[in-house]
Amino acid sequence: MSVRWKLALSYAAFLMAAGTLLLAVVWVFLLRYVPNTAIATTSTFVPNRSDLLRAFLPPTLIALIALLVGGVLGGWLLAGRMLSPLTRITEATRVAGTGVLSHRIQMDDRKDEFGELADAFDGMLAKLELRVSEQQRFAANASHELRTPLAITRTIIDVAQKDPRRDPVADLARLKDTNDRAIALTEALLLLSRAGNTIAEPEIVDLSLLADEAVETLLPLAEQHGVVLTIDGSSVDVLGSSPLLLQMITNLVHNAIVHNLPQGGQVRVSTLRERTRAIVVIENTGAEMAAVKLSRLTEPFLKAAGRTRLDDQPGNGLGLSIVEKITRAHLGVLRLAPRHGGGMIARAESPAS
Repeated sequence: MSVRWKLALSYAAFLMAAGTLLLAVVWVFLLRYVPNTAIATTSTFVPNRSDLLRAFLPPTLIALIALLVGGVLGGWLLAGRMLSPLTRITEATRVAGTGVLSHRIQMDDRKDEFGELADAFDGMLAKLELRVSEQQRFAANASHELRTPLAITRTIIDVAQKDPRRDPVADLARLKDTNDRAIALTEALLLLSRAGNTIAEPEIVDLSLLADEAVETLLPLAEQHGVVLTIDGSSVDVLGSSPLLLQMITNLVHNAIVHNLPQGGQVRVSTLRERTRAIVVIENTGAEMAAVKLSRLTEPFLKAAGRTRLDDQPGNGLGLSIVEKITRAHLGVLRLAPRHGGGMIARAESPAS
């Protein structure tokens, strides 16, 4: 039995109970005081209890039947009117079940319990849509991030093939380090996704050591493209994830190398501390960039017009978005600014430990 029928029958039962109670009150407080014997008078007829019952029962039964029919019919209509918002909520649930999470009930005209239920349902859909979108972006970002160590591996192999005099032991060691970092990065990204953009088990990390490691890893790439890569910084500690912070710096340095001048390019990496902030600064030469365009470079899949790459691999606009996400996970902020004379200055700021 549907809720509407249950409510309609409940209304009818309530009306019947109220009518029966009214008759009981009439009997208790009125009819029982009327004598059941004939009342003799000289001028007028005075009915006794039996006369009143014969006159009162037939219309009473008719009234009760009318109350029953009217209660069922009226209850049916009233229940339908009261339950009409559930139709919109049910339809929204069916739409959400098909995978369309952008649909909203928007029952702003109601301030009752149904309005609260609709608002709660809309809020749940909004959070679910955001979470699904984050998961989709995470899948794309993870694919992009796993491509970076593979590109570094290919660069090491290409350089080794072009220069047979290179020490193969050093190249194998560098390949092993790159593979280990890829494994650690995968685990860190999965940890970051499960933790909801927070670091579950942070540790004290020296940013200058991570910057040295990133520069050493990307030095063959800089030499291949004729970019002078220098590092200058002081020791500064932060509380966070070492693989994620290393990937953040690696992404920034890699971005600075591939988006540079065709000849005479430079990249300068530095770490410093300003009061309670630990800062990594990556400054590179390159084409002139407007501040408005730089402010949008952290948007996923956005490729700024006018930025040329020195390699032949097309970018997908996810590198800086990953950097910003890692920075936010460390309670920091990523600032991009145009460099005087062309290029860009990237500052990743986080609370110092």
